[in-house]
Amino acid sequence: MNRRTSAEPRSTRTVSLPVTHPHIRDSVLDAVAEFLDSRCSQALQGTRVDVAEQVLRELLADGKCLRSSFLYLGWLCGAEPDSAAVRAAASLEFLHAFALMQDDVMDGSPLRRGRPSAHHALEQWHRARGLPGSSSNFGASAAVLLGDLCLVWAEQMLRESGLDAAALTRAWPRYDAMRTELAVGQFADLVNDAAVFPSLDDVLDVARRKSGNYTVRRPLEIGASLAGCDDRVLTALGGYGAAVGEAFQLRDDLLGVFGSPETTGKPAGADLAARKATTVVVAAYQLAGTAQRRDLGRLMTADHLSPADIAQWQILIADIGTVDWIEQLIDQRLTCALDSLDAMALDSAARSALIAMAAVCTERVT
Repeated sequence: MNRRTSAEPRSTRTVSLPVTHPHIRDSVLDAVAEFLDSRCSQALQGTRVDVAEQVLRELLADGKCLRSSFLYLGWLCGAEPDSAAVRAAASLEFLHAFALMQDDVMDGSPLRRGRPSAHHALEQWHRARGLPGSSSNFGASAAVLLGDLCLVWAEQMLRESGLDAAALTRAWPRYDAMRTELAVGQFADLVNDAAVFPSLDDVLDVARRKSGNYTVRRPLEIGASLAGCDDRVLTALGGYGAAVGEAFQLRDDLLGVFGSPETTGKPAGADLAARKATTVVVAAYQLAGTAQRRDLGRLMTADHLSPADIAQWQILIADIGTVDWIEQLIDQRLTCALDSLDAMALDSAARSALIAMAAVCTERVT
């Protein structure tokens, strides 16, 4: 899709786009590119870290734009297509960039979507120039600061989207709730270790806070609030969003154990190597028999895991029947989501788009 230059006036933007995820994503990425050119590029020049803009552009260009798409679909549940609403939706891409950079620093993740994570790219830049001090500390610090800038730009882009003050006022409480839930969920994730054998309910609660609500429910509610939807619509969208968000996290947890590097952009079995207490890991332990639980417990508490250990852990999880059990949970959540849609009087295009987005979030890929 051709990118619009920042010199073109906003009024030339088409607002009547097909209600499909690929088309919404293209429009969102156009809006992100415009904001990068008009607001971010000059500010980043002041950092004197010339690679920072490239790191950010690559991170923003590669995403699925799920959160932005859900916000725009929430808008369409109560209002007509609007380029200002597209810009408002696109602001969530900067919030997501903030979250990814913070998460990768905290997890020590070397890769993000098959590329060096932001802190590793910044670390490499520091080392290549022979600058004084620890390159590792520089990379982590610079990524945190770049994430902080993205957090600022996310709110700025929403505020300057072109939507009126009344619409923004309706949305701010849910926007603040989303950011708070994201941070609280990340706090909880810091102590998320398989070695402490958390319950499945505790793990699901962290997943809802850190990912489920943040990915689906809150963006939908924010979009609907901006559009002035009534409480009945907001409640129904909240039910759909909570169910799809949880199904999304369950699918992501399966990918974290069995997903290929080509799909996840991370090493195979990355969640096991990090000893993350994901829904898959905890469910396997709860479903296991005595002998299997003993083997799982050894792996979950090991100080070091070899590739052979990770492969054994994957085999145990599969043999226990965990994958089928998680798939059943995903199907149950999707049924709940579609039931919530039945409570709303949606036009066929918006309904079809929400059904399709539920599939996008939970499709089986390895």
